[in-house]
Amino acid sequence: MTDLSRTQDGSAGDADYGVIGATYSDFRRPDPRIARIVRDALGDARTVLNIGAGAGSYEPVDLEVTAVEPSASMRAQRPPHLVSAIDAVAESLPFADATFDAAMTTFSVHQWSDLTAGLAEVRRVTRGPVAILTCDPDLLDRFWLAEYAPDVIETERRRYPAVARLASALGGTVTVDPVPIPLDCTDGFNEAYYGRPEALLDAGARAACSAWSFVDPVRARDYADRLRNALDSGEWDRRYGALRRQAAFEGSLVLVRSMP
Repeated sequence: MTDLSRTQDGSAGDADYGVIGATYSDFRRPDPRIARIVRDALGDARTVLNIGAGAGSYEPVDLEVTAVEPSASMRAQRPPHLVSAIDAVAESLPFADATFDAAMTTFSVHQWSDLTAGLAEVRRVTRGPVAILTCDPDLLDRFWLAEYAPDVIETERRRYPAVARLASALGGTVTVDPVPIPLDCTDGFNEAYYGRPEALLDAGARAACSAWSFVDPVRARDYADRLRNALDSGEWDRRYGALRRQAAFEGSLVLVRSMP
């Protein structure tokens, strides 16, 4: 069993959701178009394990879901129509071998303390597909935020595991597909605002993207001011204004799927 250090809130990764997660669900609402991609990746499964389930984003309501979430503040934000989440971590799942038809995890693997152990556990308890919604760190520079808040992007690059590492740890037949991000995406991760830059001037929106919490607060405010000045001066629109009318953006968001 992996020895994990957990915060008072129970968070087991490098981000303390007891501190940054209080209003997470106000900004991170699952986008139905992304949800369809995740649901399709689960195939004909009936029982599904959701690891790092958080407030329940992207959990399919038509399947029998078992949710695992170490953070108490995130478990408390789960809506009443979803199952209660079990207090557990990916690296030590309290289930027998091959318990579930499928497993999923969304925006979570970069939080795991021991990625290799966690993925081994997920594969151990899953008979069929494992679907991972994550970001490819090699593609982060596609997003203009790299110019205005470089430390935020560097933080994400450091935290998100390489896709090749995920594939190697999961084994089996692995596919990696880009996930287009809609212009009106309701899930407020950083790239969701590719054509709505003003949204990232909201401190709450930034707090809902955990990478911002790793940047010195003074520097983070400077980055927000830099973006605000670029918008006020028209600089952002001169360079990137076409994105305001672009229906979708293909950035770093990918769906990694492994079949045993």
